[in-house]
Amino acid sequence: MSSVFGHTLSITGFVFVMMLVIEYVNVFSRGLWRDSLARNRWGQYLVAALLGVTPGCLGAFMVVGMYSHRMLSLGAVVTAMIATSGDEAFVMLAVIPRQAILLSLALLILGILAGALTDVFARDRTNGCTGLQVHDPEQCQCFDHGRILYQLKEMSPIRGVLMAVLVALVAAVGSGYVGPAEWNWIRWTILILTIVSLLIVGTVPEHFLEHHLWHHVAKQHLPRIFSWTFGTLLLMHVLTEYLQLDGLIRESPWIVLVIACLLGMIPESGPHLVFLTLYVQGSVPLSILLASSTVQDGHGMLPLLAHSRRDFAHIKLINFVIGLGVGALGLSLGF
Repeated sequence: MSSVFGHTLSITGFVFVMMLVIEYVNVFSRGLWRDSLARNRWGQYLVAALLGVTPGCLGAFMVVGMYSHRMLSLGAVVTAMIATSGDEAFVMLAVIPRQAILLSLALLILGILAGALTDVFARDRTNGCTGLQVHDPEQCQCFDHGRILYQLKEMSPIRGVLMAVLVALVAAVGSGYVGPAEWNWIRWTILILTIVSLLIVGTVPEHFLEHHLWHHVAKQHLPRIFSWTFGTLLLMHVLTEYLQLDGLIRESPWIVLVIACLLGMIPESGPHLVFLTLYVQGSVPLSILLASSTVQDGHGMLPLLAHSRRDFAHIKLINFVIGLGVGALGLSLGF
């Protein structure tokens, strides 16, 4: 139990600091995302893939918002949803960083190809726009050097809590309690990101701190990530310890593949962690993890339900077929 809790704390801490940094970079560079949107279809696929492969839900939300305003094609949304792994991308970077980067590259390429094929065979659905609004960082200031000392002297409770948590995390990483025990590039990366996150929390204005870092990252994402990670690790520990699940899975990889793709249809972050954990334990091959990552999209598709339930169903079905096909091909080839 203690090992499960420690592993959960390590993963959650890494996810937390990465989310803080990405949230800051996204708001700081808000104009670049939209100004760089290409006018041609292949440019749309590339932009959608890059937004989708960005860890977390924000990139997928932006793609849905642009699609609802006729800025992207249906195929571009398919591209983004295949490329994205939602919040699970953070976890994969924490536990299997090398494989996570390669997997993200494979999903990016697969997403672009699938998006192009979708637009070839599907009707153009970029018409019929509604006024759907998804999270779009408002024009707020990320760095106000004239108020930093005042903000630290008159520290708000939210800033104090976040800074205390990050200071504790720096100490935990430095002591080896969180992250790898040896000083390798992974441990250095976690430490540097944590220090950068501490600087961000200490310098951003109150509005950015409360709206983006506290309400969006700390309150909305962090509890779910911790609970899903802890629950999944605990469940897999119990199943593998007492039910000899490992042998059963190895004997039925095709059934596991279908289950992985079916669970990927759920528009929520969390279920994918089961197959990530099984892959890390060596219980399932990479092809099943790839299939699960292809079908699932975290909760990036949820805003599309408000725009078009038909498009939601079509995109999930397309991704299911592609994920199942890729996984079946991988199992047939033995990887």
